[in-house]
Order: sequence, then C-alpha cells, then structure tokens
Amino acid sequence: MLPARIKSALPEDSEAEEVKVTIRRGFEPCLTIYPQQEWDKIFQRVVGLDEFNREQRNFQRTFLRGCTEVELDKTGRFLIPKTMLRYANIDKDAILVGMGNRIEIWNPETYEEFLIQDEEEFSEMAEKYLSGPSVSKEQSGVVVNINRAEVNENLDNKITGEQSS
Repeated sequence: MLPARIKSALPEDSEAEEVKVTIRRGFEPCLTIYPQQEWDKIFQRVVGLDEFNREQRNFQRTFLRGCTEVELDKTGRFLIPKTMLRYANIDKDAILVGMGNRIEIWNPETYEEFLIQDEEEFSEMAEKYLSGPSVSKEQSGVVVNINRAEVNENLDNKITGEQSS
C-alpha cells in the first residue's frame, strides 16, 4: 500500500477517477514506480529510439521488460507481480523511497547496500553535482533577489513617469 502522502501526490485520471502507475525493474535490484504522466514521457523517449539500430533495439527490449501498469484501489493498495518481487528480492518487508518523479521499492537489506556509506565520498558527490550556479531541468526561470523597496520605487516612478537614479 502506498502511504497516504505519496498517494495524494499522484494525479488522478479525471475521466475515470482512478490512479494508475507503471512498475518496472529498476537499474539496481529494486522496483521503480512511475505515475502515469511521468511514465508516458519516458515511454515516448524509449519507443522513439531507432528500431533499426541493434543497440537501441536491445535497450528498448531490456528497459520495457516486465513493465506492468497497475491501478490503485481507493485505499492506495496495488498488486505487484511475483516475478517483479523476485527480481527485487522482496519477500515480506519493503522500503519505499521517494525519488522526485518516481518511487523505488527495495528489500531493506539490499537498500542499505546501495547507499553511499563513506561520508567523504558522499560529500564529494554533493559538491560535484549540487554546488555552483547550475539550473536544473525543472527550473524554468532565473532566481533573482528582489528588494521590495526597489520594486515599489520603480513602480512608483513608472506610474509618475519619473526616472530612477
């Protein structure tokens, strides 16, 4: 069952009032859940690859292997196919990890093995990927510090026709 906070963040199909997600095998031994809207974007990119190129065809085949669309019931429950549970070595307990546009489902012991254990290594990765002036693909504009007094003065000057010095 998806926690209520995660379930409430999933968009509902406005016509059918149902929530569908797609589950696929993760790149690591976990399962990845995509809300339908996110899955549609990824799916279009994968099927848009060149079917006449062997490498791209093999990627498509492997990436789409075992993908399953499931519908959540009103309480947020859904069934995961046994073959997928075996792939992720999930038998009883599982950990759900929110990853922005997707959710990963892990066997608790396996999850711990895939976390970065070395604090220094983690710090270096944070510096490498998060420091400096970068714009994420999610940002559509530039962040600007705005001084409210300056804005009000500029608006007042535009209304009165005066120039700001």
